[in-house]
Amino acid sequence: MLNIKESTDGVTFLVRVLPRSSRDEIVGVTEGALKVKLTAPPVEGAANKHLIEFIAKKLKVAKSRVEIVSGESSRNKTISVTGIKKEDLLTLYDPA
Repeated sequence: MLNIKESTDGVTFLVRVLPRSSRDEIVGVTEGALKVKLTAPPVEGAANKHLIEFIAKKLKVAKSRVEIVSGESSRNKTISVTGIKKEDLLTLYDPA
């Protein structure tokens, strides 16, 4: 199950990034983190920028509302998205 922390501002959740994949996609949840495949390489912040754009597009929010709170140089990241609720985030993947 996805580990989500909800506050009055929005939600915070964990992401496990798999860079240099063949396509951008959410592949499920592993150890409480949303597992995301990205085509971008982990070089000079390219994967981080691509991750923010990908999450913003999937949630239909502005990129400025998506922020990497921790783990910028790691595959495991903590993401914060303002202005959404836990239910909005759960629409990103099929937990079944």
